[in-house]
Amino acid sequence: MAITAAYLHIPFCEQICHYCDFNKVFLDRQPVEEYLRAMEREMAHTTSRFSDRKMKTIFVGGGTPTALNVEQLELFLNSIHRHFKLADNYEFTFEANPGNIGKDKLKLLKEAGVNRLSIGVQAFQDELLKGIGRTHRYEDIFEIVSLAYEIGIHNLSIDLMFGLPHQTVQMFQESLQKAFLLDITHVSAYSLQIEPKTLFYNLMNKGKLKVPSEENEYKMYELLMNEMERNGFAQYEISNFAKPGFESRHNLTYWRNEHYYGIGAGAHSYINGVRRVNAGPLKQYINSITETGFPYREENVLTENEKMEEEMFMGLRKIKGVSKNEFKKKYNKSIYDVFGEQVTSLAKKGLLIDNEERLTLSKQGIFLGNEVFQQFLNV
Repeated sequence: MAITAAYLHIPFCEQICHYCDFNKVFLDRQPVEEYLRAMEREMAHTTSRFSDRKMKTIFVGGGTPTALNVEQLELFLNSIHRHFKLADNYEFTFEANPGNIGKDKLKLLKEAGVNRLSIGVQAFQDELLKGIGRTHRYEDIFEIVSLAYEIGIHNLSIDLMFGLPHQTVQMFQESLQKAFLLDITHVSAYSLQIEPKTLFYNLMNKGKLKVPSEENEYKMYELLMNEMERNGFAQYEISNFAKPGFESRHNLTYWRNEHYYGIGAGAHSYINGVRRVNAGPLKQYINSITETGFPYREENVLTENEKMEEEMFMGLRKIKGVSKNEFKKKYNKSIYDVFGEQVTSLAKKGLLIDNEERLTLSKQGIFLGNEVFQQFLNV
């Protein structure tokens, strides 16, 4: 399968958010340039070993990629262009945090071909932002959108969170209303997940974390779906909404179970049926690159059953669901041959809609997505 997507990970943060369990480190006193040079070596070795096809999508995430200074950013962007060619009509996304990116960095991104920003907004109330460890404030959100348009980057996505400590349904509604004042094309909205090795996890274990009730979290999600539709954003995945034609093409690569490169500390890749996980700690990542050219900590060759399981639980995240014909073409088996029992059971429960061409989640199934996905694992 052709590899036309690449994810690149910048793990540095000026502040660690209280909920974040991604691979990240404090920026201060880190070997940033050494890390960026190691990333370039990984790019070179990876494209030499597997393919040097043109990339339809590139996504730079973190961490906080915009925490890099202008010189570091230029070094990084130049290395991308040395090793990845861009296809026609490409999508090049860069995660950006309000408050730590100005006109100079945005101009550099634009000149390097970045044509989409994923902006970490999370909430529009200063007290909520402070409570989750974010460093930006309300006014910074409007400033970054205005600057992006001034520079010429018009494809803008924002991240929102619900189910946050001390967040009410009314506060989330207010965030949505303010989001619709922005000239944006895409919204990713996620409920708070309490993950190990985070500050929130420690607070929860001490009984010091007050989060909204399950009922209120449900109300927030229902409000999200209704308001997005009312304001011209179509839900195309459980947590993602877009104006027509502005779906995240990179993330659709994951949900379609297609192959992609993963470059950087802790990055994941899926190449020719093998899932790989890179070493996470910076020193370990850099040393691995120096010694072997590759930083793989894990390599898992998927069985045919595992591929089909992933096809189902990734594909059902999409509102369009899973095509029966495409499944059969890909695996030379009917969905019913492999998952007939699961499909029948979930359809009877009202969680899955089984029509002539596709399997899709019902509205109740969208709310209980994890329960549905679990049914397709370890079959």
